[in-house]
Amino acid sequence: MLPGAVYKSLGLDRIYHKVSAGQRLDLEDGLRLFRCGDLVALGALAHQVRLRRHGRTTFYVVNQHINYSNVCVNGCLFCAFRRRKGEPGAFELTVSDVVAKVRERLQDPITEIHMVGGCHPELRLETFEAMLRAIRRIRPHVHLKAFTAVEIAHFAHLEGLSTREVLLRLQAAGLEMLPGGGAEVFSPRVRRLLCPNKLDGDGWLRVMREAHHLGIKSNATMLFGHKETLEERLEHLDALRRLQDETGGFVCFIPLPFQPRNTEVEGARGPSGVDILKTMAVSRLMLDNIPHIKAYWVMLGVKLAQVALHFGADDLDGTVVEEKIGHMAGADSDDFLTRETLENLIREAGFDPVERNCFFEPAQASAHAG
Repeated sequence: MLPGAVYKSLGLDRIYHKVSAGQRLDLEDGLRLFRCGDLVALGALAHQVRLRRHGRTTFYVVNQHINYSNVCVNGCLFCAFRRRKGEPGAFELTVSDVVAKVRERLQDPITEIHMVGGCHPELRLETFEAMLRAIRRIRPHVHLKAFTAVEIAHFAHLEGLSTREVLLRLQAAGLEMLPGGGAEVFSPRVRRLLCPNKLDGDGWLRVMREAHHLGIKSNATMLFGHKETLEERLEHLDALRRLQDETGGFVCFIPLPFQPRNTEVEGARGPSGVDILKTMAVSRLMLDNIPHIKAYWVMLGVKLAQVALHFGADDLDGTVVEEKIGHMAGADSDDFLTRETLENLIREAGFDPVERNCFFEPAQASAHAG
């Protein structure tokens, strides 16, 4: 980290000492960090925390993304992925289709299948139970990470069940972890503007709390760079931090830069590279109780993702293959990366690659079977 005198000259002396001592930052500290004009100094603070936690280790996963449908009733303005049923470009996979996608990669040594989709108006819970069970039969050793908190609440609404009952049924069918999507920004003001029909922030946190209490770990996200203020970003991070204090169930946090292309958000251009790196660093510094920060190369692009490893991030995600949500919103990254490419990117950035599973446990050779 840079000398303390540098941070004193920037008016960050108190924050410098708190970070050095491992003390929690407050919202005012976070705002000061966002407003810091010295990007290198901010990154160095976050990098100190990253090195303290993980050394030079940077994680990646050999995984497979499956989007079962982009048909969605919510109509969020920032989403280029969603379609109405019957609209051009709409799709929905059957259980057989999902099985076929899994079989296509049966020779790949994947440890995680990541499956999400839109809030489809007709697909029932039993279909998703069947999908999970079918995947489990084909690949019994692969971890199943599926369905955002928003999808869980949607299933509950369609079935007339509680979200806890839905989680229990999916868990019995093989669900092990929830991805972190659907959080967007928790601010009611922003959600009224961009996603008024979607599960609200309190509902998202409630579903995650229930999942954690059932032993289902999850990730968490924040979509930033659209209509939110810096204060609203920090309130979002603080809400995640408070829930983590209670449950300890969040494994990784993923800051997701808004991709404006093909969306209906007027006047929003998405965050700049500087803003992305600042948000990565502030997230690492504020989220003192969430172990990992992900530089999701699909949304950042591989070059900025490499830089983000020096701004607090310790994970690049994985091989992915056939990612649709970010690319339909204009992400110009590759569709997939090989394990060798991921390891080379990590080494080139000055770190040591470690393959993991979705729980950030080192991937074992036995997990690659099936």
